[in-house]
Amino acid sequence: MAGPKMHLLMAVMLLGAWSIPQGVSSLEPNYYAKTCPNVEEIVRKVVKEQINRTSETVPVTIHYYFQDCIGDGADASILTRTPLSNEAVFTVVKAKEALESVPECKGKVSCADIFTITNRDVINMAGGPHFEVELGRFDSLPSPFSFSRKSSLHDGSNSFELDAFLLMFALKGLNMTDFVALMGSHTVGHAHCKAFANRIYNFSATSPVDPTLNPQFAAQLQKLCPVNVDPSVRVPLDSVTPNVFDNQYYKNLMNGEGLLSVDQMLYSDDRTRAYVVDWAQNPQHFNHALSAAMVKMGRIGVLSSSTGNIRTHCDKYNTEFS
Repeated sequence: MAGPKMHLLMAVMLLGAWSIPQGVSSLEPNYYAKTCPNVEEIVRKVVKEQINRTSETVPVTIHYYFQDCIGDGADASILTRTPLSNEAVFTVVKAKEALESVPECKGKVSCADIFTITNRDVINMAGGPHFEVELGRFDSLPSPFSFSRKSSLHDGSNSFELDAFLLMFALKGLNMTDFVALMGSHTVGHAHCKAFANRIYNFSATSPVDPTLNPQFAAQLQKLCPVNVDPSVRVPLDSVTPNVFDNQYYKNLMNGEGLLSVDQMLYSDDRTRAYVVDWAQNPQHFNHALSAAMVKMGRIGVLSSSTGNIRTHCDKYNTEFS
């Protein structure tokens, strides 16, 4: 009889029917050189304004861009299913409005591309690398088959093992290096206490606290997240430099201070430990790997003019205005 691990892997393998190939033929850095040459400058100005308004713009944008790409592909479909109050949606919508106010750019730039530029810019403005993005995507059309549930790196728990994550990424054309690099995005943002409560209170019958956790860190988490804590309470994913996009995340893992199970697994597992050690010691190596992984992720499920369009409003399909 198949064990829990085999059942888990089989379940993830079923995602193969929903796997989305990478499409790169239409993408190029200078896609808007003739139609909207200042697109990146215009978007960057809006992103800077939004970050100055609230630092939450950074982690929320990165998180939702990941969800968009890994779920349906880099087509900005998630923006149509997420409230405008969401910082990622709000920032992309504002950037689109700014572009639409420029005559030569009006109706030319897709929301999927704006989202891609925005994701790169929040990373860079928070201290991370600046990398060249590929452009030329089209936006998703209304479809009854769009996922209402997106994949999330915050779903890490002891039951969702590293093998399953690696398989899920492989189905999207991303390898182990990409996975570990993208996990580095947990250097910013927060997680609710319930996301890691099992690690500090009821990990197993013999060890209430996850033994991979640094004891002092576990005690700190128990103070921040006592039993029956308010469900709204959140803890920084990186307690050392929570608002800076750097390589501190990997240093934390080496110290047993990975907040989520999937975080600490990267150091506990022999297959991924070398990445953690290298990137903890060499931030330039991490920046290079992260940049490459973000570009690859942005190629997933790219739509063409025959399968998508350019939305007038990034949070609504064009058919809602027809």
